[in-house]
Amino acid sequence: MINYLKGIIAHKNENSISGCNFTVEVNNIGYFLLTNKRILEELPCENTEITIYTALIHKEDAMFLCGFKAREDRDIFNILQGVSGIGTRVALLLLDQFNACELASVVIKEDDKALSKTKGVGPKLAKKIILELKDKLVNWRDTTDISASTRPEIAFEDEKEKQSYTEAETVLLSLGYCKEEVDNGLKKALNKSTNKQDSEELLRLALQWISAGESIK
Repeated sequence: MINYLKGIIAHKNENSISGCNFTVEVNNIGYFLLTNKRILEELPCENTEITIYTALIHKEDAMFLCGFKAREDRDIFNILQGVSGIGTRVALLLLDQFNACELASVVIKEDDKALSKTKGVGPKLAKKIILELKDKLVNWRDTTDISASTRPEIAFEDEKEKQSYTEAETVLLSLGYCKEEVDNGLKKALNKSTNKQDSEELLRLALQWISAGESIK
């Protein structure tokens, strides 16, 4: 699988027959990647160097790449592919409406009304996405040996803070980040957070740090 491409943005197209797409040129080879409007708008202008995270879709009648500016968007896109009834098109639409952090938070809060605002996602599918995706994000911990003894020494003020940390930690680990990245990201998030009981804020701040590879400013 191609994890990422580092090259030059050769072309961006918002209104093609195949949907939003762009081409990244790497060593004189142009890679065509499908994406969505939100991500396309976040990309820099053409002829700019960039690193793009990719997902390879292999079907019986087609094989293509999807491209994402943020690693966490690509990772939650891959998780969405495992939810029954969610294909590439719907997954890209969901990540057009929400970034990875927002989508994870909506699922954890079981806000099916927010999900159903996405084009192509009705109330029934929204409930199904929450049921299956929350299971993959949160209950993922049950199949993984992440004991409290491996967690950095953190003095939580109350049980709600600990629960918020655990919830954010679980989502980050289920997205594929290594334990060291998660620990460091959440440590920075706790230092910057205005509400340590808000798992959504901790998740957003930790992702910010992990994606940048440096302290949140």
